[in-house]
Amino acid sequence: MACDSEQMPQSHQYDVLIIGSGAAGLSVALNLPGHMKAAVISKGELTSGSTLWAQGGIAAVLDSGDSVEAHIRDTLNAGAGLCHEDAVRFTVEHSRESIEWLIDKGVDFTRDGDQKYHLTREGGHSHRRIIHAADATGQAVSHTLSDRVRQCPNVEILENRVAVDLITHRKLSLPGNRCVGAYVLNLDDSHVELFRARFVVIATGGASKAYRYTSNPDGASGDGIAMAWRVGCRVANMEFNQFHPTCLYHPHAKSFLITEAVRGEGGRLLLPDGSSFMERFDERGELAPRDIVARAIDHEMKRLGADHLYLDISHKPADFVKSHFPTIYERCLAFGIDITREPIPVVPAAHYTCGGVMTDYRARTDVNQLYVVGEAAFTGLHGANRMASNSLLECLVYGRSAAEDIARLDDEIPDPPQAPAWDESQVRDSDEDVVISHNWDELRHFMWDYVGIVRTTKRLQRAKHRADLLSREIGEFYNNYRVSNDLLELRNLVTVSDLIICSAMQRRESRGLHYTLDFPGVLHEARDTVLTPTTFRSRAP
Repeated sequence: MACDSEQMPQSHQYDVLIIGSGAAGLSVALNLPGHMKAAVISKGELTSGSTLWAQGGIAAVLDSGDSVEAHIRDTLNAGAGLCHEDAVRFTVEHSRESIEWLIDKGVDFTRDGDQKYHLTREGGHSHRRIIHAADATGQAVSHTLSDRVRQCPNVEILENRVAVDLITHRKLSLPGNRCVGAYVLNLDDSHVELFRARFVVIATGGASKAYRYTSNPDGASGDGIAMAWRVGCRVANMEFNQFHPTCLYHPHAKSFLITEAVRGEGGRLLLPDGSSFMERFDERGELAPRDIVARAIDHEMKRLGADHLYLDISHKPADFVKSHFPTIYERCLAFGIDITREPIPVVPAAHYTCGGVMTDYRARTDVNQLYVVGEAAFTGLHGANRMASNSLLECLVYGRSAAEDIARLDDEIPDPPQAPAWDESQVRDSDEDVVISHNWDELRHFMWDYVGIVRTTKRLQRAKHRADLLSREIGEFYNNYRVSNDLLELRNLVTVSDLIICSAMQRRESRGLHYTLDFPGVLHEARDTVLTPTTFRSRAP
């Protein structure tokens, strides 16, 4: 490698490399045996992931009037026939112990007047089973787990680092198919570092940044899904992108979500003239699953030519609103909207990636010693439509399960082999960064217009054509210039966008979150859409 000695990138070795610092990644780290040396790498600060932004809460069977079977049934119903019942059962059966683990770690969930934990209800749930910390559950979980992991002597936290690609035996021309590390860009010095590890865990979140409007933070660029795909992992059901029905519509309110719990506590969706409309789309009204609510809002906006609709909770007592939704109240008030007196302007936005890298109940993938947890994974839990507040539960259950499997295999897995340092000798600094920003905007615009809430075959074909052109252009750029965070994210977004498009083109029906005008009916047999890297080129439309 042609590089001055003082600029030589660092090389690291760990037992476990965890890429991502949300609830999923930190759950893995905190459940590892104390003798295993682990690293948690984060794109920004440790709490910069999507977990921090989760408002509603965590679904779990905690009330005596509720049951595991009821939670399973609700999840299966919301998933529109595509949930894997074994994955749903595994997750729900571990829900109580996962909440107890969080409480033990110090998460301060909201209590009611008699000091019992307050449970709310959200769309698709037949019981009150959402435990929450006011309307900032993700913040409480993120800060608590971050504080705990900082106290772990066996865990090193490395912030401002972006994973570039995974390292496998195949890439090193060694026998077998094992993941042994990753190349990681250090944003502080712009050098790519070598990380070797006996186990690698991807916990990078979803890919909602592929869309123009999203409730997710900037880092949700599908990095883990794209990296796993490039080393041979199958992905499934990427066509099912959940659009949250209600994000705050305001020119200065970037990605601010209005939690579903507002509707769970009596919030009503209104047209610009103040009339309600959800009863015309579903008998459950505002408590219908998110895909139905999002399509209803999208339909009414297009029918009326409206930029947004409204969500009204002002008929509830002001003290109730302020105590249940303090974060939303304060944030809206900062934009001149008093939600105790007036409705909230809202618009749908890309919110959650229901598909992802195929894993089993231990979070294992097609590549040995590579685990994927959280939103980047496809466990079979969510099916064609994620039910509200099952996502953080999935992070906890599968994060702990992955840690248990890693601990079980500890004595069996040898140290990683040697690997070459990242070679920057054949690349140069870019003087055409405008290409990256232009392609970024183009990608997110055509994904929103052509692969959004309502799709058609012609729109998908147009999106596929543009994704292919961008992929070639970005590939050339990647091979000739030094990597940057923007370039890496764009490269990954093009990859996952292509997976979303190809998955959508293969599903010739309307099911759950995938709705196409060309195939409005539901097929008798529910099947997952599985893409395999080795046959992708021949199978892709």
